[in-house]
Amino acid sequence: MLQKEEVLLIGYFITTIFLLVIFVVIFVVAFLRRKNSFLKERFESEQRYQRELAKSQIEIQEATLKNIAWELHDNVGQLLSVANMQLNVLRQAVPEVYREQIMETRDMVQKSVQEVRSLSKVLNNEVVLKNGLLSSLQVELDRFNRLGYLEASIQVVGDIVPIKNSSEIILFRILQEFFSNVIKHARASKLFVSLEYMEDSLEITVIDDGVGFDTTLVTGGSGMETMKSRAALLNASFSINSEKGKGVQLFLKYHYSNAR
Repeated sequence: MLQKEEVLLIGYFITTIFLLVIFVVIFVVAFLRRKNSFLKERFESEQRYQRELAKSQIEIQEATLKNIAWELHDNVGQLLSVANMQLNVLRQAVPEVYREQIMETRDMVQKSVQEVRSLSKVLNNEVVLKNGLLSSLQVELDRFNRLGYLEASIQVVGDIVPIKNSSEIILFRILQEFFSNVIKHARASKLFVSLEYMEDSLEITVIDDGVGFDTTLVTGGSGMETMKSRAALLNASFSINSEKGKGVQLFLKYHYSNAR
């Protein structure tokens, strides 16, 4: 009997240990699942917060650019137009010897009016939305060529796929920020833009032949962060590659299905 009781006791003990192990395993698995769910929710909440923050910042930037565009077009452009008319009147009133100089000054003022209005077009988000990505890019590149900043060209590959207006303006602002950096820092003589419309995505490549930089030494300025945050809003792949003396290359891949 003693042996049977020992066997039963051992059996009860093993069963208890087994059930306890199962309970601990179930508890740990449930805890880990709950923890992972919590971390996932926290991560998604942080992502939503960052997207909303970036969206708010971009909306503020767009409103600021829009106001600047209005000021340039309505106020500065108007003042230059008035100055141009006054020069026309003055040309008739001064001696012949000064008229050629006044004509040259008038032509410069007229060109300034055209450039101010051209600049206002690419700053005003309503105009960009109306004209679309391709036309807005062409206006910007034409302005670079006209002002002699560098030799800019654009290539479009594939059948053009209509893109959501809000996505177009974000893509344009990313490229505009890159262009600004090229003009200010690259000391480039050529700028090439390629838009390749694929079946499910738009691939944008921009290349300059400037001085380049060591990407490992760049911590990321406000311009770089702005481009990254705008690309993140579209779930677009974004990268910048460069080496000293070998120019800079920007790559953007925008999936049509990722538009928010």
